[in-house]
Amino acid sequence: MNSSSLTANPRRRQIISLTPLIDVVFILLVFFMLASSFLDWRSIELNTPGSSQGGERLEGTLLIDIRPDGLRLSGETLSPEALIQRINDLMVKNPDRRILVRPSDGVVMQDTVTLLDSLAAAGVSDLSLIASSRE
Repeated sequence: MNSSSLTANPRRRQIISLTPLIDVVFILLVFFMLASSFLDWRSIELNTPGSSQGGERLEGTLLIDIRPDGLRLSGETLSPEALIQRINDLMVKNPDRRILVRPSDGVVMQDTVTLLDSLAAAGVSDLSLIASSRE
Protein backbone atom coordinates (compact mmCIF):
# COMPACT_ATOMS: atom_id res chain seq x y z
CA MET A 1 0.00 0.00 0.00
CA ASN A 2 1.03 3.41 -0.68
CA SER A 3 1.31 5.76 2.28
CA SER A 4 0.33 8.72 0.19
CA SER A 5 -3.04 7.17 -0.59
CA LEU A 6 -3.83 6.75 3.09
CA THR A 7 -2.99 10.31 4.01
CA ALA A 8 -4.66 11.93 1.07
CA ASN A 9 -7.82 13.86 1.86
CA PRO A 10 -10.76 11.67 1.15
CA ARG A 11 -13.19 13.18 -1.26
CA ARG A 12 -15.82 15.16 0.66
CA ARG A 13 -19.44 14.38 -0.08
CA GLN A 14 -21.52 17.35 -1.03
CA ILE A 15 -24.35 18.24 1.33
CA ILE A 16 -27.76 18.03 -0.35
CA SER A 17 -29.94 20.96 0.59
CA LEU A 18 -33.54 20.13 1.45
CA THR A 19 -34.75 23.69 0.99
CA PRO A 20 -35.81 23.30 -2.68
CA LEU A 21 -37.62 20.06 -1.85
CA ILE A 22 -39.49 21.71 1.00
CA ASP A 23 -40.39 24.63 -1.29
CA VAL A 24 -41.83 22.28 -3.92
CA VAL A 25 -43.84 20.33 -1.34
CA PHE A 26 -45.21 23.56 0.13
CA ILE A 27 -46.22 24.87 -3.30
CA LEU A 28 -47.97 21.57 -4.10
CA LEU A 29 -49.76 21.69 -0.75
CA VAL A 30 -51.00 25.23 -1.39
CA PHE A 31 -52.08 24.31 -4.93
CA PHE A 32 -54.14 21.30 -3.84
CA MET A 33 -55.70 23.22 -0.96
CA LEU A 34 -56.84 25.95 -3.32
CA ALA A 35 -57.90 23.58 -6.09
CA SER A 36 -60.05 21.29 -3.97
CA SER A 37 -63.46 21.94 -2.51
CA PHE A 38 -64.26 20.84 1.02
CA LEU A 39 -67.96 21.65 0.83
CA ASP A 40 -70.56 18.96 0.41
CA TRP A 41 -72.52 20.24 -2.57
CA ARG A 42 -75.82 18.49 -2.92
CA SER A 43 -78.66 19.48 -5.13
CA ILE A 44 -82.37 18.94 -4.90
CA GLU A 45 -84.11 18.64 -8.23
CA LEU A 46 -87.40 20.51 -8.30
CA ASN A 47 -90.05 20.66 -10.95
CA THR A 48 -91.53 24.05 -11.62
CA PRO A 49 -95.19 23.79 -12.48
CA GLY A 50 -95.74 25.30 -15.89
CA SER A 51 -98.86 26.68 -17.45
CA SER A 52 -99.19 23.57 -19.62
CA GLN A 53 -99.59 21.38 -16.53
CA GLY A 54 -102.62 23.26 -15.30
CA GLY A 55 -104.85 20.61 -13.78
CA GLU A 56 -103.80 17.62 -15.80
CA ARG A 57 -102.23 15.73 -12.89
CA LEU A 58 -103.76 17.23 -9.77
CA GLU A 59 -105.61 14.04 -8.90
CA GLY A 60 -103.71 12.28 -6.12
CA THR A 61 -101.37 15.22 -5.60
CA LEU A 62 -100.32 15.90 -2.02
CA LEU A 63 -99.93 19.45 -0.73
CA ILE A 64 -97.49 20.17 2.07
CA ASP A 65 -97.75 23.62 3.63
CA ILE A 66 -94.74 24.89 5.55
CA ARG A 67 -95.92 27.45 8.06
CA PRO A 68 -94.18 29.21 10.93
CA ASP A 69 -96.31 27.16 13.36
CA GLY A 70 -95.56 23.78 11.73
CA LEU A 71 -96.13 21.50 8.77
CA ARG A 72 -99.48 20.63 7.26
CA LEU A 73 -100.22 17.76 4.92
CA SER A 74 -103.47 18.49 3.07
CA GLY A 75 -104.63 20.63 5.99
CA GLU A 76 -103.61 18.24 8.79
CA THR A 77 -100.89 19.50 11.16
CA LEU A 78 -98.05 16.98 11.56
CA SER A 79 -94.57 16.87 13.07
CA PRO A 80 -91.70 16.52 10.57
CA GLU A 81 -91.13 12.88 11.55
CA ALA A 82 -94.83 12.01 11.25
CA LEU A 83 -95.02 13.80 7.91
CA ILE A 84 -92.08 11.83 6.46
CA GLN A 85 -93.57 8.58 7.80
CA ARG A 86 -96.95 9.40 6.22
CA ILE A 87 -95.26 10.27 2.92
CA ASN A 88 -93.33 6.98 3.03
CA ASP A 89 -96.56 5.05 3.57
CA LEU A 90 -98.29 6.87 0.72
CA MET A 91 -95.32 6.46 -1.66
CA VAL A 92 -95.35 2.68 -1.14
CA LYS A 93 -98.89 2.59 -2.53
CA ASN A 94 -98.20 5.03 -5.39
CA PRO A 95 -94.49 5.79 -6.05
CA ASP A 96 -95.30 8.24 -8.88
CA ARG A 97 -97.41 10.48 -6.65
CA ARG A 98 -96.79 14.19 -7.09
CA ILE A 99 -95.99 16.30 -4.03
CA LEU A 100 -96.33 20.06 -3.93
CA VAL A 101 -94.49 21.98 -1.23
CA ARG A 102 -95.78 25.46 -0.44
CA PRO A 103 -93.79 27.54 2.09
CA SER A 104 -95.71 30.46 3.52
CA ASP A 105 -94.36 33.93 4.16
CA GLY A 106 -92.14 34.19 7.22
CA VAL A 107 -90.78 30.64 6.99
CA VAL A 108 -87.01 30.28 7.31
CA MET A 109 -85.52 29.03 4.05
CA GLN A 110 -83.46 26.39 5.87
CA ASP A 111 -86.68 24.76 7.11
CA THR A 112 -87.89 24.45 3.53
CA VAL A 113 -84.57 23.05 2.31
CA THR A 114 -84.48 20.57 5.20
CA LEU A 115 -87.96 19.33 4.34
CA LEU A 116 -87.13 19.07 0.63
CA ASP A 117 -83.98 17.13 1.47
CA SER A 118 -85.94 14.76 3.73
CA LEU A 119 -88.55 14.19 1.02
CA ALA A 120 -85.86 13.49 -1.58
CA ALA A 121 -84.19 11.05 0.83
CA ALA A 122 -87.57 9.35 1.32
CA GLY A 123 -87.67 8.59 -2.39
CA VAL A 124 -90.02 11.28 -3.67
CA SER A 125 -89.29 11.70 -7.36
CA ASP A 126 -92.01 14.17 -8.43
CA LEU A 127 -91.48 17.14 -6.13
CA SER A 128 -92.54 20.70 -6.91
CA LEU A 129 -92.08 23.91 -4.95
CA ILE A 130 -94.92 26.37 -5.39
CA ALA A 131 -95.33 29.95 -4.25
CA SER A 132 -97.74 30.70 -1.44
CA SER A 133 -100.94 32.38 -2.44
CA ARG A 134 -101.56 35.79 -0.91
CA GLU A 135 -104.62 35.49 1.30
